[in-house]
Amino acid sequence: MNAVTIIAPIFGIILVGWGAAIAGLLSDRVSDGLSEYVFAIAVPALIIGTLTRPGLTGEITWSYWIAYFGGAGVSWIAGSWIAARRAGIGRPGAILHGFAASQSNTIFVGVPTILQAYGEAGAFPLFLLLAVHLPLMMGCATFLIEAEGDRTLAQRLRGLGLTLAKNPIFGALFVGMLMKAGGIVPGGIAKSLIDAFGGTASTCALIALGAGLKRYRLLFDLPGALVIAVLKLVIHPLVVWLLATRVFTMPPAYAGVATLFAAMPVGINAYLLAVRYKAETGLVAASLLVSTLLAPFTTIAWLTLLGRA
Repeated sequence: MNAVTIIAPIFGIILVGWGAAIAGLLSDRVSDGLSEYVFAIAVPALIIGTLTRPGLTGEITWSYWIAYFGGAGVSWIAGSWIAARRAGIGRPGAILHGFAASQSNTIFVGVPTILQAYGEAGAFPLFLLLAVHLPLMMGCATFLIEAEGDRTLAQRLRGLGLTLAKNPIFGALFVGMLMKAGGIVPGGIAKSLIDAFGGTASTCALIALGAGLKRYRLLFDLPGALVIAVLKLVIHPLVVWLLATRVFTMPPAYAGVATLFAAMPVGINAYLLAVRYKAETGLVAASLLVSTLLAPFTTIAWLTLLGRA
């Protein structure tokens, strides 16, 4: 495969979803329902099916975590620092800028892209990173935003725990890892159902993302959105790549998965947090759209650098 062959179907499906929404073939209600299906059923099934697949093994090294989250930290700090220098942006807004610059769109774009590029070799490091990425990034953002609130540490921890417990993706990762540790491999009807639902995850996720892009306003704050997009698509993966290949030593698939994971566009969770805290909603939405539109070109560059072209 070359880089274009890998990403063309992925971003092509996003484009089809966006075009269908613009043409009125997919309503907002259908897009929302499809997104809920992907989060609640399809992707959890894909995660459980992959984690329990016989032969899926790999090593767990600290360098892998340090490389990825080191890059995320650099991008987050840079995004928050740049935002803090602008007039009218409060503390929550600056935190959300940094969060958007370091929060990857893993479910809708990351999983299909990485599995297409690395196949079986990338499955273990991919889902290993997914298991930590969601709780750590969301937890940090929530704690930082609510640091000056009246809630106690115990209340914040309890709230975060409830949020994660209700998240189907986190639940599927937990169940899949328990099944893998216990040597439980689904078979018969159970395996057929898991495979059937998991097989729809990629296409449905990409269509839902494309249809959802119609709602975001590109011109809300184009300069600010471009800054976040550059941090997310260039700086974040660049730092990860340097750490994974020049500072530490790890299998090529691990370095590639970490870099591509970082190179994904702004994740939907950044927008959801902005809505929840009523801060920088327009800018975060615009950065999500801009980064997704630019991602095909930057992803080709990263795939070429990683030798997947």
